[in-house]
Amino acid sequence: MVKVKRLVLDVLKPHQPNGLEFASALAERCVSCRIKYCVVEVDEQTETTLLTIDGDDIQFNVVTEAIRSMGATIHSIDEVEVVSSQADA
Repeated sequence: MVKVKRLVLDVLKPHQPNGLEFASALAERCVSCRIKYCVVEVDEQTETTLLTIDGDDIQFNVVTEAIRSMGATIHSIDEVEVVSSQADA
């Protein structure tokens, strides 16, 4: 079994919710995860952001659903770190 330890996602989102609200809502759904939110580009209606998520076992489907529920979309997965659960033994 493989566990996801780190994800870096390129995300396009509307201005609202703001970055603090967005990252906090994501952290509430992604238990024991650390979220870093960085704005890369801003235009009239949207923000391009880089989300870095670190955790012990990140559930991509939970992250994806949380992002979509706030009106945002994932443009790309820019970085992934995974580990085999056998490596923990």
